[in-house]
Amino acid sequence: MASFVIVGESEDVSFTKPLGRLSVFYYGVGHMLNDITASCWFTYLLLFLTQIGLSPRDAAIVMLSGQVADGFATVFVGELIDRFGHFKIWHAAGSLLVAISFSSVFGGCLPCTILHSNSLTLETLSYSMFAAIFNIGWAATQVSHMAMVNYITLNSTSRVALTSSRNAFSMVANLALYAIALVVFGVSKADTKENTESQYRWIAYSCITVGCCFVVVFLMGTKEPRLRITLRETNRARIPWAYWFRKILYYQVAMVYLLTRLVLNVSQAYLAFFVIDDLQMAQSAKALIPAIIYICSFVVSVMLQEIPWNGKRLKAYYCAGGIIWMFCGVSVLFLPRSINSFMYAVSVFIGIANALILVTAISMQSVLVGSELGGCAFVCGSLSFLDKMSCGIALYVLQSHKSGTSPEVVVNSTHSFDFSVTRYGLGLVPAVCSFIGVVVTYFMELDGTIVKPLCQPLLLE
Repeated sequence: MASFVIVGESEDVSFTKPLGRLSVFYYGVGHMLNDITASCWFTYLLLFLTQIGLSPRDAAIVMLSGQVADGFATVFVGELIDRFGHFKIWHAAGSLLVAISFSSVFGGCLPCTILHSNSLTLETLSYSMFAAIFNIGWAATQVSHMAMVNYITLNSTSRVALTSSRNAFSMVANLALYAIALVVFGVSKADTKENTESQYRWIAYSCITVGCCFVVVFLMGTKEPRLRITLRETNRARIPWAYWFRKILYYQVAMVYLLTRLVLNVSQAYLAFFVIDDLQMAQSAKALIPAIIYICSFVVSVMLQEIPWNGKRLKAYYCAGGIIWMFCGVSVLFLPRSINSFMYAVSVFIGIANALILVTAISMQSVLVGSELGGCAFVCGSLSFLDKMSCGIALYVLQSHKSGTSPEVVVNSTHSFDFSVTRYGLGLVPAVCSFIGVVVTYFMELDGTIVKPLCQPLLLE
């Protein structure tokens, strides 16, 4: 099937020129609300639900219900965006739904209050329902924002720069969450269920406020992509799903993206459990260690924006990040409590690895799409569907076994550690996924053409 063409030679040139700093900046802040709420979701949801009395299995059901709703919503929204466009409308509507529903996920059981019931079953159903609603809005925002990259520019280096900018501000969002959490956990006590709910409610309200401010900046600073409007209206304006299913690269990119999300989401979900339960570090560590990870990821993301990209470099940087994660995973798996301060050093390398694999994995989607824009929202949606379903199932399986007691393994008379579910979730699962991702990436065939970099660097003078 032939690639889509742009009307007019001058139009074609304008869409292949490098982007300026402001365009990249405005796009990058557009996912802040999603990122700050997702960070809270994966870092604290399981911890919050178990602290208020739900069993690990019930907490996993809530997480799974949200992931399943998110997965199906991404495919549905992707199809509608491919048909009708209007990226900013989808983005704004999804952001509104996220803002309204997120506080209900961490705000206590509303049906329990209305019905004056303390039933754990009703609590599980309530949290599952609001988790599903939140994730539907999250999916609409994510797919529209990701798909916009391919319609804003045809310049592959600028596409990576947009992705890198988004990832950099994702790190800012995560840091904002942990700064908020550090303050809330420091000034209030969680000695009762009501106090625990109050803690997380304040965190949720603060996240929504910060995220919505950046959504407004994005909507005011970013124009609806003109590239879609200039596409010729032919019967080939939409690429059928079967076209992508016939491409080997689609399956390779899907596998790498799925594995990358498993690495990031599963490790994030068990990081707080690991530093508190397994390493028995201070309570502040559940905010400080993630903060270190995201500071390092932010720095690396900004640095990646300055590189002229091609297919070989995408593969090389992804493999480098995957190899770093393998070493980090092994370190986590065998780290004894007696030297738990070593986790601060490990977190630096985890942050570097996260940025390398996430920026390059998302950029591989743009390489897959190229100039064939008629199905790019489907590509983003279908890959996100695989991501949400796999993460939901993985977390459900791990969390379902969390209630079991792991045998203590004695290394010597003074050092001991447990092969717990949290060690597997933070160490073994990311290491194995990184290894498979590196193998798949090695055999990819990506375009090797180097294009001109940005005309201005991002966030640097």
